[in-house]
Amino acid sequence: MADRAPLFEHLFRRAGFGISAAGSDRLASTHAYRDVVDSLVAFPADAMNVDGLIGTPGYVGITSTGPFTPSRDIGHARQRWLFRFVHSQAPLGEKMALFWHNHFATAYSKIQGTYGAVDATRMMTATAAEDVTGMRGQIELFRGEGLGSFERLLVNVARDPAMLVWLDGRTNTKANPQENFGRELMELFTIGVHNYVETDVYAAARVFTGWNLRTTGTAGSGLGSYEFFYDASKHETSAKTFSFPIYSSRQSSVPNRIPARSAADGMQDGLDLIHALAFHPETARRLARRLWTWFVSETAVPDEGFVRDVSRAYLDSDTSIRATLRAVLTSEAFQDSSTYYARYSWPVEFVVRTLTEVGYQGFSVNSALTPLLNMGQQLFEPPDVNGWEVGPGWFSTGGMLARMNFASLVATNQRVALREAARPSRNSAEELVQYCYGRLTLPSPTSDAYGTLVNYVKSGGTWTGSDAQLLAKTAGVFHLITGSAEYQFV
Repeated sequence: MADRAPLFEHLFRRAGFGISAAGSDRLASTHAYRDVVDSLVAFPADAMNVDGLIGTPGYVGITSTGPFTPSRDIGHARQRWLFRFVHSQAPLGEKMALFWHNHFATAYSKIQGTYGAVDATRMMTATAAEDVTGMRGQIELFRGEGLGSFERLLVNVARDPAMLVWLDGRTNTKANPQENFGRELMELFTIGVHNYVETDVYAAARVFTGWNLRTTGTAGSGLGSYEFFYDASKHETSAKTFSFPIYSSRQSSVPNRIPARSAADGMQDGLDLIHALAFHPETARRLARRLWTWFVSETAVPDEGFVRDVSRAYLDSDTSIRATLRAVLTSEAFQDSSTYYARYSWPVEFVVRTLTEVGYQGFSVNSALTPLLNMGQQLFEPPDVNGWEVGPGWFSTGGMLARMNFASLVATNQRVALREAARPSRNSAEELVQYCYGRLTLPSPTSDAYGTLVNYVKSGGTWTGSDAQLLAKTAGVFHLITGSAEYQFV
């Protein structure tokens, strides 16, 4: 296996899910760091289209007792997203879809309780090509637009059927303004809790009156159509005043007031508010801080220079997430070695990295779903509007035990493939341990950790490098390393 620079390992852990053996060999012939960043950020449009590989030899497996229908069965949908995480040729696109899934935290269970399991799955995960009505699920929105304009993403989130159910926009009318979406738009999605007042929540609720959900056909049948619908008859037409500016002074003599409009033109109220929030300096700073936590460090306070530079990149590019991410990944803070392994791995990151770096021959991603739940994370089911508790909160006693058990499951499942790959390193216990460390993206082991693993390989008799020894000990070393505390950081 080719040598890898620690910076490239760091980049592929944060902007993806680790480096496979094949990926490592491709990196050996690389390119300047900025060229690699550009390839991650500016990937071809079809690079995320790996669904056609599902169920074919040479890729991680799926499990289905009947047709595999990830746009209609939530268990299948979870398997498909894990497959994409492992095999995507655009890992940053999938990593950002996961980021937005947490940022705009929407839970399948509430939608299921309203419209049933099949239609809830459709709203969350359907691809337009698969769905009977051409509906695009929320995750497909994030995958398709997650690196585009944040303003555009906000508009489409506001119109997204799953979000209209999750935050009750479907019931928001002038007779009964519903505050949930307007509140979370400001508090969680854009400027943050200390940058608006309670009267802004009521004003935002009235702004989005009439931004409702239209259902045709039989709801819950798996055949009905769900789409955003601006119902002018339900829109509250009076002026709405905010504590922050909506327009520039050149646009309006009262910049913080959305003017009264006819019901027919009332949808512009919401577009104006979203535009103001998307371009608000506090939104830029808040996104910069969130991207610091996601890409740079959970153990250090966001650097003010980083926040300033990333905010500027965001605003100067008209809210382009792609340009913002380029600024993040090329920043001095991101490249500083002190930020390596300074993020606590989410359960799904741990699972996908383990499969990517250890192997997946003959393994089904279905076998990861229960372990993921035991680790504290279920895709499409963030616990509330705040998303998952991140950082050290992942590491309960039960959660860490589940990680160790999953490490054992994968290593045992891959033991034959690992033995074959390790054959050139069978000459000594030290050489075998070095091979195992070299296959994974990890900090250099301490002398104690290295010595413990060497002693483990030598235990049970004189090391001869026999097939039986290589089969047991190679898998055992991978189990011990991937189940260790060090492997829980990315």
